[in-house]
Amino acid sequence: MQNYDNLRERTESHKKKVIEIYGSIKYDIESRLQEFKNVWLNGSEEEVFHELIFCILTPQSSAKICWETICRLKEKKILLNAGPEVIAGEINRVRFKNNKSRYIVGAREFFSINGNLSIKARLGDEQGEKDKREWLVKNIKGIGYKEASHFLRNIGMGKELAILDRHILKNLVLLEVIDAIPKTISRERYFAMERKMAGFARDIKIPLEHLDLVLWYKEKKEIFK
Repeated sequence: MQNYDNLRERTESHKKKVIEIYGSIKYDIESRLQEFKNVWLNGSEEEVFHELIFCILTPQSSAKICWETICRLKEKKILLNAGPEVIAGEINRVRFKNNKSRYIVGAREFFSINGNLSIKARLGDEQGEKDKREWLVKNIKGIGYKEASHFLRNIGMGKELAILDRHILKNLVLLEVIDAIPKTISRERYFAMERKMAGFARDIKIPLEHLDLVLWYKEKKEIFK
């Protein structure tokens, strides 16, 4: 009984900390989310493409390093024309560089019409956020549900989506939203955990798209991407 009480006490402490963090950074989160929306509303096709490639790079790699890599690729102006071998040589700090360089070229080719990127028109045809996510997972190699959710959030379309990376899953365990971090995550398991996270977000009155950034801040002490 004492162990159970201690566990409940720790869980409530984690929950209280999350709520306190949210109160201190809520307006910063809202500002960041508006920046994400502006990428889609006012940004170029290339800027949207950069966000997609960032999310392709992130699996098992540091988000900070992945964005620094994107910035270097932008400076060298090779994302829109280089082959996978050239790109692989520029993303050495990212894990699985050879596979990811091929995914980048594949995504570029998929979204190109007569040599020009056309992500907004193609993605815009899908109606809701979850439909857009499903379409991305189906059509873009290297993009799973986590990466598709991350990309859509980073272009202002993440109100209904959870980005279930290792930092988020760790905190969902601490908050007793899920029992454990699964070794593998099927489509059905991803959706089940997403529903649980959405329910928890409602319970503590933090929008789902805000909660991801709160939990990231709890781990990293910054609001990033």
